[in-house]
Amino acid sequence: MKHSQTTSLVDISLPQLIELNRPASNLPLNHNTIRSLQSGDYLSRFKGRGMEFDEVRPYMPGDDVRNMDWRVTARTGKAHTKLFREERERAVFLSVDYRSPMHFATRGAFKSVIAARLAGLLSWAANHHGDRIGGQIFTDRLQKEFKPQRGKQSVLRFLKQLAELSAQQPKNDRSESDSVSSLHHALSRLVHHTRPGSLIFLFSDFRGLNKSNEFHLIRLSRHCVVNLVFIFDPLERELPKRGDFRFTNGSREVTYHAENGVAEHYNNRFIQHYNHLKELAFGYGMGFLGCDTTEDPMEILK
Repeated sequence: MKHSQTTSLVDISLPQLIELNRPASNLPLNHNTIRSLQSGDYLSRFKGRGMEFDEVRPYMPGDDVRNMDWRVTARTGKAHTKLFREERERAVFLSVDYRSPMHFATRGAFKSVIAARLAGLLSWAANHHGDRIGGQIFTDRLQKEFKPQRGKQSVLRFLKQLAELSAQQPKNDRSESDSVSSLHHALSRLVHHTRPGSLIFLFSDFRGLNKSNEFHLIRLSRHCVVNLVFIFDPLERELPKRGDFRFTNGSREVTYHAENGVAEHYNNRFIQHYNHLKELAFGYGMGFLGCDTTEDPMEILK
């Protein structure tokens, strides 16, 4: 049954995810694409033992110091670095956040729908490039994991779970601690299940990110190419400065009265969260991409 336009904004169907195959063929999922998500000199050529050693050459500004060849450097008295080339089969991990806060939007589509479309496009793009596709989908209550495999069937298996879990709207009895714990568990599982050299995309609003969770991201970035895709609603970025507004999650309702600098304080918190994520990513050589719920995922990736 084909979803209506309204329904497609709050969940996503398997046929809709399958339709992303054709436009995804135009996405160049290669090293230059990942470079565009990085911050200039923070990018190393390749990371991890999952790469084949190529050669040693004199160190150049911008090279990752973690790839320094200290024996050659000591022998010659000049800094040298190791170069690697990609293995033929690369694992692409797609981690999709389906926690309660992701099932929200005031404009455009739910954050969870944007995350699913982005992940769907990249899974098809990875398939077109012969990569192995794996990853995880996590909610407040459960987590689905997928071992990296090649071929169309691995993509369809992943997309099927994206569609099924998207249709299961979360109950509103989850606490903030549940959300934080779910994110922590998902990131810790990624650390233990990704091979060095893997290409990782995390689609989330990163609500509940703390020092412990950041440590998992930093560990991942040491041996993998990690990309943080921050998804947010325009209202989360900027509250109205005047008027009375009512919000509900279906079971509870709150009234927001815009006065006395409340909106400015709220907006500053978003800016701090956004900038912190960006600085964390660029500081450890991770990619960073911001996307709000009104934007076209295909245009964002292009």
